[in-house]
Amino acid sequence: MVVTGLLPSCPILPLQQSNHSKINFSHRYSVPIRYRKRIIKSYIQRPPILVPSNGNGETFEDALRVFVLSDLHTDYSENMSWVNSLSTKRYRKDVLLVAGDVAETYNNFVLTMSVLKDRFKHVFFVPGNHDLWRRSKGEKHLDSLDKLNRLLDGCRGLGVETSPMMVDGLGIIPLFSWYHESFDKEKDITGVRILSLEMACKDFHACKWPDELSSKDVSLALYFDAMNEQNQHKIDEIQRSCNQIITFSHFLPRQELCPEKRMLFYPNLHKIIGSDSLEVRIRSIHGTDGSPSACHVFGHTHFCWDAVLQGIRYIQAPLAYPRERKRRMNGGEDWLPFCIYSSAKADQGIGSLSEKMSACYWSDYYSINTRQPDNTELAPWVAKLYAKRS
Repeated sequence: MVVTGLLPSCPILPLQQSNHSKINFSHRYSVPIRYRKRIIKSYIQRPPILVPSNGNGETFEDALRVFVLSDLHTDYSENMSWVNSLSTKRYRKDVLLVAGDVAETYNNFVLTMSVLKDRFKHVFFVPGNHDLWRRSKGEKHLDSLDKLNRLLDGCRGLGVETSPMMVDGLGIIPLFSWYHESFDKEKDITGVRILSLEMACKDFHACKWPDELSSKDVSLALYFDAMNEQNQHKIDEIQRSCNQIITFSHFLPRQELCPEKRMLFYPNLHKIIGSDSLEVRIRSIHGTDGSPSACHVFGHTHFCWDAVLQGIRYIQAPLAYPRERKRRMNGGEDWLPFCIYSSAKADQGIGSLSEKMSACYWSDYYSINTRQPDNTELAPWVAKLYAKRS
């Protein structure tokens, strides 16, 4: 994500939760100890979306499986090592959707995507904000759009897909997007000193745009959304031919896919995470009311998520920064990449998109707690942080 060190921990609920004493909280930025018991009691035990496979069993031997992953950030050596450690045999017949923020440098991007393409039969990619940064010495790009074009060219050279495609009857649609400040419709936090977007978000300095495009208005969001128009004929064909469609983007299509401002160490995060036009486009594909098979994958905020909103399943499965994984209950190394679809034994209820939801802390929290966007009273752990700064 773009804001460093200002996000609360994003713990993943263990798929088989049996020992609360093993839950791992951050010592620096996570929930204070006096609130942990209260949080633990609110946990929902939910099974994984699909039964895990070791790649050698009969369950998925001949199945088409789709895995998702976002926010790889392989400029961190630990994350690059994780990518290199992926099995060279387990995913040979599978599909991987990479929902942005692969790497800041072009060389690391190409290296990462080449490793992933070597591991998976099909790899799809959409760009994130970090992918378009221009801070690295030795890399000469006129602007972030120039770098974007180079990344897309690199993907074509590697055989990585960046446009819609049908795979064995499954429709996969990558969607370009960018955020805009007016995406935030919820009440702002006041009474504490919050860093400006320009100070908190490195995108404003690390990205460079043509004069007619700006992060200050909706122009960038509309530009990236318009990039999807060139693929409309492919989208139309997928809609006519496929019963199962999975769309994915880097940025968020709905504000409800992020914790409320009062829960965040950087309450203004909502202003740099999503796009209204993205949700409109997703609904144009999956239908206004969605469907049991409608699914959209996203990234960016580093909050693991699995929720159904107005008939569409929204999923985020980020690798995130090494320090963030240490704050999760079960890291991320073992359960990623995340399988969301399998064509195996669909008639027995474990194929396709299962009705079973994956256990993720924040989406579980909002499944039993009503969102209160007008509540501006800071969560205790956030209030404590700002009290120290005052």
